[in-house]
Amino acid sequence: MKQIDQSLEIMALAIQKARTTMNENIGGPFGAAIIDEFGDLIAVSSNSVLRDHDPTAHAEVNAIRLACKNKGTHDLSNCVLYTTCFPCPMCLSAIMWSNIKKVYYGCNAKDAAQIGFRDDFMYDFIKGDLKDIQVLDLENKNREECLVLFQEYHDKDKELY
Repeated sequence: MKQIDQSLEIMALAIQKARTTMNENIGGPFGAAIIDEFGDLIAVSSNSVLRDHDPTAHAEVNAIRLACKNKGTHDLSNCVLYTTCFPCPMCLSAIMWSNIKKVYYGCNAKDAAQIGFRDDFMYDFIKGDLKDIQVLDLENKNREECLVLFQEYHDKDKELY
């Protein structure tokens, strides 16, 4: 892939991708780029929620999916993510699950809120011990049967990720 030397150039790629797809009504002003430990660009993507009719098609998630596909792995340890905005709770989780440890972001969550994006209620829900049923009603069900499934996975020494 193309060697990128400057972090400003990497962020510029994320911004340009976001601007292009935003103007095509594919998604919002969100773009992301990922480089590997050698500084090689492995993914540039943007938000495609509107085109894909997929609320999970955020720039960071799309970039992680593309980077994993390009690298042939689910583990992006030692990679760095650049994104046009502070990641939402879903994207933060995806970043952590992919083992990315460094993220550079442009706008912050308040900047996104000022133009109408609504991440705050998710952060408040998490801070509030996941108890606001107006946001999401979480109820434990069939734990014993699910524990059997989990034990099977453990007993078969399946790969942890």
